[in-house]
Amino acid sequence: MLARLHSVTLEGIEGIVCEVEVDVARGGFDKPMIVGLPDTAVKESIERVRSAIVNTGHNYPDTRCLINLAPADVKKAGPAFDLPVALGMLAASGGLQSDGLKRYIVVGELALDGRVRHVNGVLSMAMTASKNGFSGMVVPLENAREAAVVQGVEVFGVASLSQGVGFLSGQLPLEATTIDIEETFNVAAKYDVDFSDVKGQESVKRALIIAAAGAHNIMMIGPPGAGKTMLAQRMATILPPLTLAESLETTRVYSSVGLLEKNTALIATRPVRAPHHTASGPALVGGGTVPRPGELSLAHHGILFLDEFAEFPRHILEMIRQPLEDGTVTVSRAKGTIVFPARFILIAAMNPCPCGYFGTNRRKCKCTPRQIERYISRVSGPLLDRIDIHIDVPPVGFGTLRGKSSRRDSDAIRRQVVEARQVQAERFGAGKLITNATMTHKQVEKFCPLDEPCEQLLKQAMVEFGLSARAHDKICKVARTIADLDNCGDIKPEHIAEAISYRKLDRKL
Repeated sequence: MLARLHSVTLEGIEGIVCEVEVDVARGGFDKPMIVGLPDTAVKESIERVRSAIVNTGHNYPDTRCLINLAPADVKKAGPAFDLPVALGMLAASGGLQSDGLKRYIVVGELALDGRVRHVNGVLSMAMTASKNGFSGMVVPLENAREAAVVQGVEVFGVASLSQGVGFLSGQLPLEATTIDIEETFNVAAKYDVDFSDVKGQESVKRALIIAAAGAHNIMMIGPPGAGKTMLAQRMATILPPLTLAESLETTRVYSSVGLLEKNTALIATRPVRAPHHTASGPALVGGGTVPRPGELSLAHHGILFLDEFAEFPRHILEMIRQPLEDGTVTVSRAKGTIVFPARFILIAAMNPCPCGYFGTNRRKCKCTPRQIERYISRVSGPLLDRIDIHIDVPPVGFGTLRGKSSRRDSDAIRRQVVEARQVQAERFGAGKLITNATMTHKQVEKFCPLDEPCEQLLKQAMVEFGLSARAHDKICKVARTIADLDNCGDIKPEHIAEAISYRKLDRKL
């Protein structure tokens, strides 16, 4: 007897609907077989399914059984096929009578005692179910809130194989899981840190506010203990709140790699990722034998903080150059290409020299000019060109440390940033999600007109500091953001002068 139902497999973070066909023959004692390009986890599901069916009191078919996962040319990975395979075997052998199997997407991993365990990527699977017109999903109970975020699909969470059988046979009515997205955002959209925690460093705070307002990448150069990490960790608190669309995009990345906390419906705060400088290329950018998102994609719509920037291997740093421009990571394999989202603000931090104390009065620098030059040159010029703002982070004095904290908290600064983003939204058109940092050269020419004093100031900087064409555009973009923060329609000489001051590492020494 033949049974058909549907499940979803992930390719990167995108879902692909799979038809699960189970054929239980009337005779024969061959071992059950799974075909359709399954990986090891899918092949091993036969043993888990057998134990789960037997231990929940159902009859396991002792005859020849063939399970086909279509389309056959798509790799099937992970344990999410356990539940649909078990239900298909019961339906094909007469242990489950249901007319609604084809209406639902079914996913879930089975324990040997029949419990249904959490699986990764359920949000993407729910989006796929909605896109392909399925009326509902049967998912592990722990994943129910995550899947319920998607509108137009009824989500039924089951804790065991028996519950799944009871629900699909109509003997155990279940209520669809629902969540209040607005309430979820209000509860979860809170940060544990605040910008007011940082004492001193007013010039650096100013640069970070500009970076947040225009979504500019920023480099901080300073000695150990100056507060670079502390500032970077608080950058997310002054960015505009996540929209629902941004939250869904970020959440599905975390869900696909199993980093979404259990019983969590949405990520409501902007992520801050801080990989160590020993991270490999695939860990940072993404990839692997089975391509999966890396740190760049985990920082989507948030912050990627690369501390000890010059300690990263140069070939790994070069990998992030294109994602900084495109906002995506492309992983190419023989069988195809997978694109991961990677729209983030890069915050890089590094010491001014190998010992870390060049240019400070705290300790005497022991590095030679040659050592300092070699250290700085670890970061390539093309990569520095893609970082809009370079800012010095000086040591904080004792008096400042013992003084009162800044009165400006993250909420006050965020309101200023949001106002600047609204100006950009009106300029570029609502819904396009274009910021000053992502303007094309043609848009720079259109939206960053300069009067004669500004032209002369920029020309002088280009000649004296030997700036590149890309640095020219970066200065115009940062100046445009500074003008937006000042609620000024035209770019003025003081805006250009401040933007030029943020190109420290581009200058000819």
